[in-house]
Amino acid sequence: MTDTTENATRELTMKDFFREENGEIVPVDEGVLIDFKDGDIVEGDVVRIDKDEVLVDIGYKSEGLIPTNELTIRKGADPTDIVELGQHIEALVLQKEDADGRLILSAKRAAFERAWNRIEEAYNNQETVRGPVIEVVKGGLIIDIGLRGFLPASLVDIRRVRNLEAFLGEQLECKVIELNRSRNNVVLSRRAVLEEERKEEREKILTNLEEGQIVTGTVSNLVDFGAFVDLEGIDGLIHISELSWNHVDHPSEVVEVGEEVQVKVLEVDRDRERISLGLKQTRKDPWQEIVERVNVGETIQGRVTKLVSFGAFVEVAEGVEGLIHISELADHHVEEPSEIVRSGMEVEARIIDVDARRRRLSLSLRPKKEEREQREERPRREREPERPSGGLRTGAFDKLSDLDLG
Repeated sequence: MTDTTENATRELTMKDFFREENGEIVPVDEGVLIDFKDGDIVEGDVVRIDKDEVLVDIGYKSEGLIPTNELTIRKGADPTDIVELGQHIEALVLQKEDADGRLILSAKRAAFERAWNRIEEAYNNQETVRGPVIEVVKGGLIIDIGLRGFLPASLVDIRRVRNLEAFLGEQLECKVIELNRSRNNVVLSRRAVLEEERKEEREKILTNLEEGQIVTGTVSNLVDFGAFVDLEGIDGLIHISELSWNHVDHPSEVVEVGEEVQVKVLEVDRDRERISLGLKQTRKDPWQEIVERVNVGETIQGRVTKLVSFGAFVEVAEGVEGLIHISELADHHVEEPSEIVRSGMEVEARIIDVDARRRRLSLSLRPKKEEREQREERPRREREPERPSGGLRTGAFDKLSDLDLG
């Protein structure tokens, strides 16, 4: 009784359908051979792995051959890294019999057919797909989602990614944003997934932010007109004019991507989800320090930074420049500032005006008025010898006594 049950439930093997005859494998019954045609998907076990091909037993009169380039969508992959002996796989029939009578199969095309239906369903239902990054190409990444999905560089992250190579091998979750079966084209977006995840967090940040707050963020991107700062879920903009108290030609002069900064919230536009930030407001105004420290009439050390037609600019503190007007460069008339000073020259200038409201500092290299008047009042004899009131100069006849006038 026990033996009968075991025989009834025994799993069938290849020996039940094939036998060896004269060194060849032939079917026990020709009727058991599977019936298929080109384009069908069949299943079988890997029986041999070579450098250029993989042999698969699908129960046909001959083993199916999968060329290496039809094994996977990964270019240049080693077959031993993709399949192993005895592994059960699916393959699409490319040719039931080629010129040499071989059965030619494709594993990657079978995977494509299976994957396409799944991807199409995800696209229609606005669901995500997931796969490893297998290649970096011009303009983006290739992701293995059963077929080659293209992820444009601009859609890899919320902000611009500079090093795409860093994503190789990573598993990325994306949304399918474009599907074209005729071209076998699938375009993905990871940014859409990230933005959806951060939507709730972004709304919370916008609700809690108030003008005047000091918050901490990370510089995420630099553009000509300013710097974007990630406030842990939403980006705010520091306009270039709000980066520093002194003039800035490009944001990179003040901050760099990845730098953590403290910024002041200047404005929150909740409807447009825009946040204006200021960096200079978190740092002491060097102009205010100058106003508190110096007085008109005092002298101050500085370095000439720039010459212009109307004078010379002198840096007297970090971020603070004063102007020496061309008329204040010397007592005499000056045609060009370069006649008196040059860029980089250290000077000691006198403060003649401080305009805190307009943030202007006027300097002079001319002596004080008192010094000029004192110089003008010096006795004339100190400047040139006095002459006798009349007649010949003293001593004109001193040597006449030596002459013989007889």
